[in-house]
Amino acid sequence: MRLLKSLTIALALTGLVTTASAQTGPLRIEITEGVIEPLPFAAPDFQAEDSAASEFATNIARVVASDLAGTGLFREIPASAFISNVTNFASPIQYADWKAINAQALITGAVSTGANGKLNVKFRVFDVFSGAPLGEGLQFGGSTASWRRMAHKVADVVYSRITGESGYFDSRVVFVSESGPKNARRKRLAIMDYDGANVQYLTDSNDLVLAPRFSPTGDRVLYTSYESGFPRIYVLDVASVGRRVLDDQVGTMTFAPRFSPNGNTVVFSLESGGNTDLYRMDINGANRQRLTSSPSIETAPSFSPDSSQIVFESDRSGTQQLYVMPAGGGEAKRISFGPGRYGTPVWSPRGDLVAFTKQNAGRFHIGVMRTDGSEERLLTASFLDEGPTWSPNGRVIMFMRESQGANGAPALYSVDITGRNLRRVSTPGAASDPAWSPLQK
Repeated sequence: MRLLKSLTIALALTGLVTTASAQTGPLRIEITEGVIEPLPFAAPDFQAEDSAASEFATNIARVVASDLAGTGLFREIPASAFISNVTNFASPIQYADWKAINAQALITGAVSTGANGKLNVKFRVFDVFSGAPLGEGLQFGGSTASWRRMAHKVADVVYSRITGESGYFDSRVVFVSESGPKNARRKRLAIMDYDGANVQYLTDSNDLVLAPRFSPTGDRVLYTSYESGFPRIYVLDVASVGRRVLDDQVGTMTFAPRFSPNGNTVVFSLESGGNTDLYRMDINGANRQRLTSSPSIETAPSFSPDSSQIVFESDRSGTQQLYVMPAGGGEAKRISFGPGRYGTPVWSPRGDLVAFTKQNAGRFHIGVMRTDGSEERLLTASFLDEGPTWSPNGRVIMFMRESQGANGAPALYSVDITGRNLRRVSTPGAASDPAWSPLQK
């Protein structure tokens, strides 16, 4: 969708102060120094076009507003400040009334229900100061049970039209749900909407599970299980919850799997005879290929978006560091050179950055660097932060944070790649090892 000239946001990785000059010229938010003045928007409750749609109309508007405000780039103007109300989806917009309360964007919508539990949502986005809509109105349809997903889809469109970037709200996160005391944790795989809603459990808590990873289509999950007593990689179908072992060779342990961008190949670590190297294999179990051959430990591999390279962690230099090598194996180039140890690298979906965990001077950090190791930036610092995963648009990173002390429990957090907007992600209990899905189809 083309961004209207009068309503643009320039988001720079190194950016830090944001200013908006909508009242004196074209609205433009430029991040230059890390303190952002969020764009004010109004999102009145959507109009219910029949009695059965009333509750959905209100709830959908609230989720849309929550999605946008949660980015830190937008600020919702409360309904108590409204001068006029939207009472009909087709009515002309009273731009002066919205301009008077400094709303720079206005989102309106309507919801109707049909036969067999169908729900229809239509909406429009307006640039208040230019007095014009941002693109054409759109509509989504689905079951009443999927109303939250339709709200996320609306928010994605609004976000895209205002920022010029793709959204990330209509996505899911698979993670390890934890329960029980710290010295006897029980772990099972769970999946949820990106904002913590609609949690579903994919495995029981009888066996230790680790490091789930989504397929590029979001329909399968790779993970490591100790069901056999040794780590083994499983492939799980999200819809049916059916699963199978990926590679089961006697005398070996397999772990840290990740899909290739086309979903046909898996790269993983295999331990045999006390040595751990990287391997790749077709998802059907054929064509296993050894990628590294070193007395060191090679693990946590992640493909570049174009499938040409793999970033991974290794202690071949004597300490845990990050390396990049061709996806088919070959010479590896070290890219991390700062003080401390580096691990769990993940290539950004944009292809320009690698996220990682860093341990230095008794603190853990989530950071990003260019794929050649330059421009390292630490986004967080705490007693224990680890395991970054990228949002589908490469704008936000989710990770696990654990607090210090005997009762410290892991929780999920997210942070923007500028280091702003650190937020805790709601989960039913302790949670770790998040992995973000692509946008749903």
